[in-house]
Amino acid sequence: MHDLKTIRDNPEAFDAALRRRGVTHAASAAIMRGDHERRSISAELQSLQTERNTIARQIGQAKRDQADTTMLEARGSAIRAAMEALESRLPALDDAVNDGLDGLPNLLDPDVPDGPDESGNVEQSRFGRITNFETPPKQHFELGEALGLMDFATAGKIAGSRFTILRGDLARLERALGQFMIDLHTAEHGYTEIAPPLLVNREAMFGTGQLPKFEADLFKTTDDRYLIPTAEVPLTNIAAGEIIDAARLPLRFTALTPSFRSEAGASGRDTRGMLRQHQFWKVEMVSITTPETSADEHERMTRCAETVLERLDLPYRRMLLCAGDTGFAAAKTYDLEVWLPGQGMYREISSCSNCGAFQARRMNARYRPAQSGAKPAKPEFVHTLNGSGIAVGRALIAVLENYQNTDGTITIPEALRPYMAGKSRIG
Repeated sequence: MHDLKTIRDNPEAFDAALRRRGVTHAASAAIMRGDHERRSISAELQSLQTERNTIARQIGQAKRDQADTTMLEARGSAIRAAMEALESRLPALDDAVNDGLDGLPNLLDPDVPDGPDESGNVEQSRFGRITNFETPPKQHFELGEALGLMDFATAGKIAGSRFTILRGDLARLERALGQFMIDLHTAEHGYTEIAPPLLVNREAMFGTGQLPKFEADLFKTTDDRYLIPTAEVPLTNIAAGEIIDAARLPLRFTALTPSFRSEAGASGRDTRGMLRQHQFWKVEMVSITTPETSADEHERMTRCAETVLERLDLPYRRMLLCAGDTGFAAAKTYDLEVWLPGQGMYREISSCSNCGAFQARRMNARYRPAQSGAKPAKPEFVHTLNGSGIAVGRALIAVLENYQNTDGTITIPEALRPYMAGKSRIG
């Protein structure tokens, strides 16, 4: 959500910033019309209330003087009626202003390059060596099905498309990946592990920006709750409605949870295999910090995600997303794309975003700066960051494809062998 004062002070700059996002209409105009009318009504109400208080005192004095109060009482009644009429207009104006603000994306960081879509993303760095296989590498689903450990048909019978059953060593390998990641982030990266709710209310979804814009992408229950599309939602909402002492920041949380997405906008895309599922495991990282430190925290968080891929020795590249590919709530995003030899291309496996104060305004998450004088410092909005640390299902795909052998077996990365009872190969 955006600061109304910033829009009032410079609506032209606000509209220009949104045009980078592809918002071509003058977004500030409708918001400012509603805001101006709302403020005018508030000013008029305050004036009427002042007059009403004056008349009440005059009526009291007139009664003490045993004077006629008919005209004063008539005026008091007229003021009350006028105030009720004005007050009845405020809810609709509040809704109009808030709806206008709720539907607008975050403003972009100056570092974000222009570009219409993923074609405008800018590569920042690469890691790892791409293997030259003796024979054409297979895709993960070919490998998994040949091993008899990846079953799409049975999952489809039970739940429909975009679900998978993993058996035996592949089920254990998926579990090993999640455990390895969560152990790394808690033991070495300073994150606190959280076991959050997987169902959240509408307010939590609104706070992180999933609602109202992305409701079609969510699974909703009959009692107005939602299955989480990412643990970002419950982890970030830990700070909702709070005023946190600056000395406690940054707060760093991580969680290993299932995620649930309807993939409403992905019809026909990645229909084979596990790349795009309705249900998948993911390790999420969330940081709550101050405006002064959020840029450094963004770099730190991205390095934490990169460390996962480096420990698994998976080739990847870091991409700075352009204006047209940056998510709704993000001001700046790095994507990590892992090399999938079966597809012969890099695919996203982690997305690390700095959302600035955008989510904090929606959920009223604030901190109190250190006191510099006798008077306590005024609370300010925190900055929130989130990142995949990383998507477990896609990491499984990357391990299968990068560690495949010509005989159809899969070598288990060294970092995962302690979680696989020392086993070095699947097959």
